[in-house]
Amino acid sequence: MTFPNIDPIIFSLGPLHVRWYGLMYVLGFMACYFLVQKQIRDFAYKELEPHFENLNLVLILSVVLGGRLGYVIFYNLSYYIQHPLEIPATWTGGMSFHGACIGCLIGGALFTKIKKLDFWTCADLYVVTIPIGLGLGRFGNFINGELFGRTSDVPWAMVFPGGGPLPRHPSQLYEMLLEGVLLFTLLWILKAKPWQAEKNWPHGCMLSLFLMAYGVFRIFVELFREPDTQIGFLLGFLTMGQLLSGLMIIGGGLLWYLRIRQGSQTG
Repeated sequence: MTFPNIDPIIFSLGPLHVRWYGLMYVLGFMACYFLVQKQIRDFAYKELEPHFENLNLVLILSVVLGGRLGYVIFYNLSYYIQHPLEIPATWTGGMSFHGACIGCLIGGALFTKIKKLDFWTCADLYVVTIPIGLGLGRFGNFINGELFGRTSDVPWAMVFPGGGPLPRHPSQLYEMLLEGVLLFTLLWILKAKPWQAEKNWPHGCMLSLFLMAYGVFRIFVELFREPDTQIGFLLGFLTMGQLLSGLMIIGGGLLWYLRIRQGSQTG
């Protein structure tokens, strides 16, 4: 198949460039905003209403900061040690989902502790909406022609501008479908479970499911995605994304066990 070769810049105003990738971030944040707001109304979680706007701001900043620092630490630390002034240059590219996830959890935990809100309840409200942003972000990666897959002869393989002459898996689209569409559908269907009266699923279970499901999907897609050139394979077969996602699965499984156990004790 022919790569569509869409211009990553939507339009320019002088030196200001509005890019599709940035628009995907904005649309993801907007979807999260409205869907969390809807859940607050549906589940009558009135405690969060006075703090909703501020929590959104904290989480957005946490995503950007965590995503950037995650990329610096996990994917290119040696380079940024030598070029520390480039660490804030997010416009040059380089964001890590795993770093953004850690940043979001830390920012959310600190905010809810200060405001005396239940962290697990807030986490469940937000985490079921995150796959929308993930899916949109992967589509932005596809438009940019970055993070492409390994060489392949499947009928839908594409020759990416920066990927050499051989056709490759459009792994960005695989991630969009799995980490975006499928993961959102799964979590959105199950989102009411922690709010049900029998409390078989205490709050925090949706966060746990997100961590485990994302980890599984990401490990699978990494089998088709070209490893980062500056890292390559770890131990000869493992990518950094798979390593970090494996830790997510372990963390999500442990969280599930602890939350279910605590729910059974308090129920």
